Amino acid sequence: MPNAVIWHRALCPVTPNLVLSGDLAADRDEALEQLRSWCEAGITHIVDVRSEENHDWFVAMHAPHITYHWLGVDDDGRAREAAWFEAGVSALLDAWSDPASKVMVHCQMGINRGPSMGYAGMLATGWDPVEALAAIRRARPIAKVFYAVDAVEWWLTRSGATPARVLTEMDRVANWLDANPTYATWTEGPRS
Repeated sequence: MPNAVIWHRALCPVTPNLVLSGDLAADRDEALEQLRSWCEAGITHIVDVRSEENHDWFVAMHAPHITYHWLGVDDDGRAREAAWFEAGVSALLDAWSDPASKVMVHCQMGINRGPSMGYAGMLATGWDPVEALAAIRRARPIAKVFYAVDAVEWWLTRSGATPARVLTEMDRVANWLDANPTYATWTEGPRS
């Protein structure tokens, strides 16, 4: 069982140009150190999907070479709207038009919203829906990717798939998530 305290702000590369993580720390010095580590990891773009806080000013002040997109949405369990995926994936695809780019997608904890937006971007670049989920989970074991079914519905509908195919893939993704649950502990115990 992965410890969410350890994984919360860990940099988790899913692909050479997609990294998932949690938010910047509330403490200024700690956030500066995190931002430095993101720069050292080659992050060129940030897609922040938290509604809780917007760090565009902080990133602009301390890492002006990083392009920052804030697409805040609540992690309320409701279906994600197509417009949210459109905006996020547009930012991802724009960044990825430069092969040297590396995008950090994050929410508050890096469990639901951030991984779901990264997942939508992977779908838009041709990843198989289940293979993309497996890649995210390998890179970030605490990622539930709660909005994955919404992402598949959005992408396949946008791509002109038949309603039957959309439903089949949504079921396939839901079944994978059910068969591969992730549970995270929230203890400050030993790092392993």
